[in-house]
Amino acid sequence: MEQPVLRRIHEKLEVERALYLVLLDPDSLTPKENGRLAALAADAGADAILVGGSLSLGGDTGETVSMVKQSCGLPVIMFPGDLSFVVPEADAVLFLSLVSGRNPQLLIGEHVKAAPVLRKMGLEAIPTAYMLVEGGATTSVEFMSGTRPLPRDKPDIAMAHALAGQYLGMQIAFMDAGSGALSHVPEEMIRAVAGYVDIPVMVGGGIRRPEVAAKLVEAGARLIVTGDVVERTGDAGLVSEIARAIHG
Repeated sequence: MEQPVLRRIHEKLEVERALYLVLLDPDSLTPKENGRLAALAADAGADAILVGGSLSLGGDTGETVSMVKQSCGLPVIMFPGDLSFVVPEADAVLFLSLVSGRNPQLLIGEHVKAAPVLRKMGLEAIPTAYMLVEGGATTSVEFMSGTRPLPRDKPDIAMAHALAGQYLGMQIAFMDAGSGALSHVPEEMIRAVAGYVDIPVMVGGGIRRPEVAAKLVEAGARLIVTGDVVERTGDAGLVSEIARAIHG
């Protein structure tokens, strides 16, 4: 099946040392406000926009995605906590399997329900091995998923989970400390996983400063995700500094 968004990611990774993705929450801001932030992120050097979250409170996700697409020329990829976040206006969806947990609903259950919907919508699905990592606080995704994060001082456990995801055919290994995390994914863990798998490593959670983003890229992250720092500050200069730090 054709995967234009994933192909674009791989093509950009051939010329960039890493890519910058900005996460927007359709519940936190209005579609118009998220559109403004998407335009800011695009102008600052972001490579793609993620839309989604751990819990849907009834925000107009479809309108948000439409506004984001009107505001910037970047790919818009859904980051779904559940099927309610999946809308046909998007370009693709991270088809997340929570491999760090043992909740069967998030390993395969939700996927069985979502697959026919994605096919009907014509949305590109990007198979992603999703791993929660301890970040110093109980995050929304940890609470809602009912799963324990990977211990941050056990890189070997993360390595085994990421490799299992690769062997299952997943295209990205996403290590996430979660929105609002006090600490980002440790550099040692990123370095260990990136050197162990052949698929790109994506890292999110607790990344609020350019120098942190740069260190994570140097450790081996190929895709960096920030969320609340953009939403909270709306600081174009800061977003631009993060983008430059990631791109090198």
